[in-house]
Amino acid sequence: MLKPHLLLILPLLAASAACQNSAKTAPDEAAIEGTALTGAKIGGPFTLVDKHGKPVTWDQFKGKYRLVYFGYTFCPDVCPLDLGRMMQGYLKFAEQHRDLADKIQPIFITIDPARDTPERVGVYAANFTPRLLGLSGSQAEIDVAVAAFKVSVSRGEDRPGGYLMNHSRFAYLMGPDGEPLSALPLDKGPEAVAADLARQVH
Repeated sequence: MLKPHLLLILPLLAASAACQNSAKTAPDEAAIEGTALTGAKIGGPFTLVDKHGKPVTWDQFKGKYRLVYFGYTFCPDVCPLDLGRMMQGYLKFAEQHRDLADKIQPIFITIDPARDTPERVGVYAANFTPRLLGLSGSQAEIDVAVAAFKVSVSRGEDRPGGYLMNHSRFAYLMGPDGEPLSALPLDKGPEAVAADLARQVH
């Protein structure tokens, strides 16, 4: 049985409403199938670690577009579904825009560092594609990233086989300067994700 997840959070609702008003004067933004986030206060500096235990900072990706998804490896349903759609969409985009695809760094950040070691997150991410960078860290480090991206997170009840995590579900597309561009339309499938990337990545 699927665990309820928080699909929307109030700060993002307010941000997207403001962005949709401005999108009337921006044809490219108006055409996207996801949610425009231009001008929203989402994203910010963090320091996490990759599968080798090497520190990775947000600023290391300056100059690149970034696809960012928060989840956890023990998630039985929505995380693999969302990540699958996100990366299938990215790969579809890459087939037609190979040069532009190199400008995008897909990133998966765990919200469950107590169980998700850097090595485990790295292996999990690579199962989708080697292009997906898996990041973990201490609870304090994860908390910084979660707060910066306005991700809603809570621990569920303990049950046989381990606890689940409730979390908001967004695939953020961030611009070369780390600015939020949109939440990609994962619910509409890989084709919609690829189409939105084509409209926004230049």
